[in-house]
Amino acid sequence: MADIESLLKEKRVFKPSAEFAKRAVWNPRTAAAMRKLGQRDPAGFWARMAKEHVSWFKPWRKTLEWKPPVARWFVGGQTNVSYNCLDRHLEGEHAWRRNKAAILWEGEPGDSRVLTYGELHREVCRFANVLEDLGVKKGDRVALYMPMIPELAIAMLACTRIGAPHTVVFGGFSAEALRDRILDVGASVVVTADGGWRRGKAVPLKAAVDDALAHAPAVKSVVVVRRTGESVGWTQGRDHWWHALMQHASADCPPARLDAEHPLFVLYTSGSTGKPKGILHTTGGYLVHVATTSKVIFDLREEDTFWCTADLGWVTGHSYMLYGILANGATSVMYEGAPNQPGPDRFWAIIEKYRVSVFYTAPTAIRTFIRWGDDQVEKHDLSSLRLLGTVGEPINPEAWIWYHRVVGK
Repeated sequence: MADIESLLKEKRVFKPSAEFAKRAVWNPRTAAAMRKLGQRDPAGFWARMAKEHVSWFKPWRKTLEWKPPVARWFVGGQTNVSYNCLDRHLEGEHAWRRNKAAILWEGEPGDSRVLTYGELHREVCRFANVLEDLGVKKGDRVALYMPMIPELAIAMLACTRIGAPHTVVFGGFSAEALRDRILDVGASVVVTADGGWRRGKAVPLKAAVDDALAHAPAVKSVVVVRRTGESVGWTQGRDHWWHALMQHASADCPPARLDAEHPLFVLYTSGSTGKPKGILHTTGGYLVHVATTSKVIFDLREEDTFWCTADLGWVTGHSYMLYGILANGATSVMYEGAPNQPGPDRFWAIIEKYRVSVFYTAPTAIRTFIRWGDDQVEKHDLSSLRLLGTVGEPINPEAWIWYHRVVGK
């Protein structure tokens, strides 16, 4: 892994071609033109976005096939999410991104890692080969129950590379919640960790997996990342250490050419209003949507460091921490722990450390920050910020004004 301080100091962001830079800018005039196109011809608008923001192995023959309630996007087209998030940034005019930071990761205890696009590509290919060696084939489901560590992002991208739909289960959910989702999606492999850090304590994830799998016999393999160093139960033949499997895995794994309607992931509702409901997202339409919205809504630029504070267990994390941001070749920040560990200024310290330029968080978090006091914000240099966003629920005027005034200056 690249050294964080030297990587940031060197600012390994190289100037792209003039043509790419020109295409990358959405000014008011082009935005107005796109808005008119979208209103007049929605399918035509999304066809244009698909051509501009996504690389395809095979062009589609029909943009939208709409038979209510079923919509099929980019019918006949073939693409791959992992290829769009990684490989194409290592080729041709974008090859300079190989040494650009893809993920800046901050662990709650203070450890940190940088994964460049080249390094992330290598790790994803290796874990994709690990999954295939465990018998995972295109269409097989993989459940991910992990802390917010780089291995979670690697596992998600590895699944997309071989066409194995994933379901990410939030690490704060119980063993029973995990069991229900594993059974419903029909997962054959679970990827987890010995534990994760939350508010200074190790959360025992592997123990929850063991409890869940007592009632999910279809799971044949469990891959465990060593994160906290806590002792864990072990089932010989079923359980495998991540590092042991990765040690000899090949870094050569061509991306599968997947139909645009191939299942990408299933994400479950919280279950607070009854049995959790699995929402299926498919490959082409989802990728076009998140690549476009990441670019346009956030005015995403080559030099941006983007931080979406959502956990990857939620759809916002999928879209705006991982897939949409990496599809655009930007740098994404990933944080493992709580916003008040070790102190209530942790988020502002991270923004200062990594020179975050786009910050995307929840109104609930903002209202908490207000209670913790302006002084927690003001003791950090947040001058790198140029755009603030909120997500999750409507923001009340008082919170918006505080966010604008105190954080955004």
